[in-house]
Amino acid sequence: MKVVIIEDEPLAADKLARYLQKYSASIEILHRLDAIESSVNWIAQHQDEVDLFFMDVQLIDGLSFEIFSKIDVQKPVIFTTAFDEFAIDAFKVNSIDYLLKPVTFTDLSKALAKLKNMQNQFSGQQERNDLVKQLSEKQYKDRFLVRIGNHIRSIQKEQISFFYAEGRDAFLVASNAKQYLIEYKLESLEELVDPKHFFRVNRGFIVNISAIEDVIVYANRRLKLKLSNYDEKEVIVSREKVAQFKKWFEGI
Repeated sequence: MKVVIIEDEPLAADKLARYLQKYSASIEILHRLDAIESSVNWIAQHQDEVDLFFMDVQLIDGLSFEIFSKIDVQKPVIFTTAFDEFAIDAFKVNSIDYLLKPVTFTDLSKALAKLKNMQNQFSGQQERNDLVKQLSEKQYKDRFLVRIGNHIRSIQKEQISFFYAEGRDAFLVASNAKQYLIEYKLESLEELVDPKHFFRVNRGFIVNISAIEDVIVYANRRLKLKLSNYDEKEVIVSREKVAQFKKWFEGI
């Protein structure tokens, strides 16, 4: 089995490698990575060589879930993290297991046995393809709960104009222009909302296509969006996202 470790803590990566060798001398550590961008570039060129990824959730340049938004990861993944709050996000991508740090040899062994059992159940190329598809299918949120004083309200996705970040907080802006503080980060929201309807135009905004009233050619090859019932800040499509945004906006 050829394994890639994506982990930004060298000691944790070393420990994981030792456990893998202890589990089976036939396991080959194909490569080690520690960041989102380098992982995306490496996977794009070498994914066919890999049998299994181990990914730390929190890397030096963000959450590893961003890798899945940048490239189609087709091989099984076992996540490792010191926090249990990302478990739901982990199983929205093709995750086999979710191990809490400090990872023990027992936990690692169970995760690898689980992978082996699944592979045995889906022997043959077509069955393996079905397994990858099954593991990688995402279920997107149809509604978000918001708190208004002592009351809780459910906001349907059709009622959401956009999400934006301000400092460490994230807000949901409804189509009636009301704003609500929500208990999510934009990185998590990007994975939870349907990409057919929502697009992250820059580091601070995720917009619903139904809220876009106008798209204006802006300076430095960027685009400026006019959103329904909103004129507090300029909403600019960052230059590196312009091409992807145009395809999304066109429906490609």
